[in-house]
Amino acid sequence: MNIFEAVLLGAVEGFTEFLPVSSTGHLTILEKLLGYNIDDPDITAFTAIIQSGAVLATVLFLRKDIARIVPAWFRGVLNSDQRDNPDYRFGWAVILGSIPIGIVGLLFQDTITSTLRSLWFVAWSLVLWSGVMAFADHAATQIRHEEDITWKDTLIIGVTQCLALIPGVSRSGATMSAGLLRDFDRVTVTRLSFFLSIPALLGASVLQTVTEFDNISGGVGWGPTIVALITSFVVGWFAVSWLLKFIAKHSYSIFIGYRLVLGALLMVLLATNVIEPQ
Repeated sequence: MNIFEAVLLGAVEGFTEFLPVSSTGHLTILEKLLGYNIDDPDITAFTAIIQSGAVLATVLFLRKDIARIVPAWFRGVLNSDQRDNPDYRFGWAVILGSIPIGIVGLLFQDTITSTLRSLWFVAWSLVLWSGVMAFADHAATQIRHEEDITWKDTLIIGVTQCLALIPGVSRSGATMSAGLLRDFDRVTVTRLSFFLSIPALLGASVLQTVTEFDNISGGVGWGPTIVALITSFVVGWFAVSWLLKFIAKHSYSIFIGYRLVLGALLMVLLATNVIEPQ
């Protein structure tokens, strides 16, 4: 992989990671257009690893919240008198919400990195999940806010997040839709999606780094991988800030429309054999 391709892929990852449009779906499409075998171990590992750049941007963006929540969680674990603190409960909520995707990801790792990498899965997921997002965006009452989040809410949202293992569904699209159907406002579900991304994506990145280190070395290379990771961090920082401001005043309709157009276009390209599914 050359540096230009690494920067391009990193920028696409950083911009799309937190938008409900599927960053993995976009990377898979772009990697195929650049001529890569999208189910090769080094490419699937590269895709997972560079996501950590955008996640680290989120950690930096949420640093004040994290610096408040983590100590509160430890105090609550060690002292029962501290367990009424909302930050303690929120810490547990994020932990419980992150467990399902970790379990499912490990159990079905081979399927996720092979069969589900087909661009047909990406195309259909983009289109079909758009319907779910449209329903959730329309049906949400938005009467609940961040202080109302419970472990039950994040567990339900966390289970829904598992669907994001299918490229095209979108991790943020899945969590945001589930959150809206739990009657949270858009800003709350967007911030919660940010928090849930941290353990899920960092865990996947670390796992792929350890297990696929040699494949990366002999394939795309660690130089381009690090360049793409840094690029995704920089672009991700601006994307996170922009998304919260945008969602505070707008619905998800622009993302839904974009997903439908992209999914339909991809289906046409696949059906006419302009590009191969894998």
